[in-house]
Amino acid sequence: MRRQLRFTGVGGQGVLLAGEILAAAKINEGGYGVKAATYTSQVRGGPTVVDILLDDKEILFPYAIDGEIEFMLSVAQVSYDQFKNGVKEGGIIVVDPDLVHPSEEDRQKWKIYEIPIIRIAKYEVGNVVTQSVVALAIAVEMTHVMDSEKVFEAMKSKVPPKVLEANVKAWELGTEYAKRALAGENLADLDIAAC
Repeated sequence: MRRQLRFTGVGGQGVLLAGEILAAAKINEGGYGVKAATYTSQVRGGPTVVDILLDDKEILFPYAIDGEIEFMLSVAQVSYDQFKNGVKEGGIIVVDPDLVHPSEEDRQKWKIYEIPIIRIAKYEVGNVVTQSVVALAIAVEMTHVMDSEKVFEAMKSKVPPKVLEANVKAWELGTEYAKRALAGENLADLDIAAC
């Protein structure tokens, strides 16, 4: 069965890495994974979207189909606004509440969860660059799109050894916060900096 996920942000935020790891994990287990990235003319600061397609059969059309994307994670308002309509009605959208503010209409259309991804990476992990792994862990926990251990192993093989320990911590925290969000905990106002 084809699964479609989307990560959005702005250039320089690292959303591409999360997509690369997920696609690689699917290929490692003998399936098919495609990462289709779109950038604006600005390398840093412009809207960026990475669509991930996963299937057990060969993927002949390597692009996400608008209206069929089951999960989106966004860490930038401009990208959220531009790419949210590709998510199917009732699909899951995770936003960083410090950076993205969905409308009430959006909250009626999709299951929106607010998780402060940048704060988690910056203050709890201690390295903001790990935000892509926090995002990846959240996506895997919320969708069960793949076995989490297989994605975890793919992540460890993709990140530089000098930041492996930080990324393992980022994975654990992303998983924990996803579970807390799914359980109904309000994480938007969590004082993570003080943790």
